[in-house]
Amino acid sequence: MRDVAAKAGVSVATVSRALAGNYPVSAATRDRVMAAVESLHYVVNVHAKALAGRVAGPIALVLRDITGPSLAHVASGVEQEAAAHGRLSLVCATHDDQDREDDLVQLMREQHAAAVVLVGGAVLDDAYHRRMAEYARALDAAGSRLVFCGRPPLPGNLPVTVVEYDNRGGAFQAVDHLLGVGHRRVLFLGGDPLMSSAEQRRTSYRHALRAHDVPYVEELDVPGSYTRASGYQRTRAALQKGLEFTAIFAGTDMVAVGALTALREAGLDVPGDVSLVGFDDVPFAADLAPALTTVRVPYEELGRTAVRLALERENRPADDHVVLSTQLVIRQSVCPPR
Repeated sequence: MRDVAAKAGVSVATVSRALAGNYPVSAATRDRVMAAVESLHYVVNVHAKALAGRVAGPIALVLRDITGPSLAHVASGVEQEAAAHGRLSLVCATHDDQDREDDLVQLMREQHAAAVVLVGGAVLDDAYHRRMAEYARALDAAGSRLVFCGRPPLPGNLPVTVVEYDNRGGAFQAVDHLLGVGHRRVLFLGGDPLMSSAEQRRTSYRHALRAHDVPYVEELDVPGSYTRASGYQRTRAALQKGLEFTAIFAGTDMVAVGALTALREAGLDVPGDVSLVGFDDVPFAADLAPALTTVRVPYEELGRTAVRLALERENRPADDHVVLSTQLVIRQSVCPPR
C-alpha cells in the first residue's frame, strides 16, 4: 500500500480510504489511486479488510464430490444467490473424508465465510451429531452460519439453518405410481442405507408397499452407490439371478440410466417388459428413450434458499427449517404390467 501511496502522491490513509469506498475522497484523487493500483498490480488484502468488517464474507459450499448433475444444480443455485447478495461462492469437495471436512469448515471459519453450506445426505450417528454441533457453535461464534442443504436437522436448539426437500414424499409418490398401475414386484435400487437421504427413500419404498398391501421382499431391495455403473451392475445381477420383477425404482436418475442399459442388453423393453422410475429429474431424463418418469427435486431452488436464509436470518429462530416440495413427473417409462 505504501508503494501505491508513493506512486499516486497521496498518504497511505488516503489510499486506504479510496479502496474502502466508504470515506469521502475526491474523484481526481480516487482516479490517481486506482491508476497506481492498476500500474503496480496491487491486490487488496481481503482477509485484513474482512477482519475490519468492511468486506462481505464468501459463501462456502461443501459437498462430497462435484461430478453429480444434481449437486451441480445446487452449486448453481448457491452461486446465483450469493452473487445477488454481492458475495463470492467457494466450492469444496470432501470426497467422503471427514478429516477433510473438518479442515474445510475450520478454514472457512478462519476466512470469515458468511455461511458454510453442507450439501447431501450424511451418516446420522452420534459422532456425526457431535461433530455438527461443534461446527454450528464454532461458526456461530465467528459470526458465520452452518447450513444443511438436503439433510435433516440436528436435535436440540443449535444455530443451524436447514433446507430440505420432501425426499420421503417424492419416493412414496414414485413407488405409489408403479403400484397404482398394477405392479407388485418392484426392484428397488437404493443408495447406501447408512446415508440419511438413501434411508429415507428406502423407508418410503416400504411404506408405499404397505399402503397397497404388497409384501416387502428383501431380495428386491438392493442397495448400492448412486452411479450409472452401479445401476447397471445391480440390474444385470438381478436378471442373472433370475429375480422376478416388473418394475424398477432407481434411487437416482443416474442409477436409472445404468438400469436401462442393462435391461436393453438383456433384450427387455422399457416399459413393455419392465417399467422404470428414477429420482432427481436431471436435464437428460426427458431425452432418454423412453423419456424417464422421475421425481423432480428443485435443486437450484434448494441452493438459492440455503444462501438466502443464511444471509437474511435476522428476526428468525436459531433452528430455521424449510422443506421444499418434490413432484412426480410422469413420462413414458411406465405402463401396466403384462
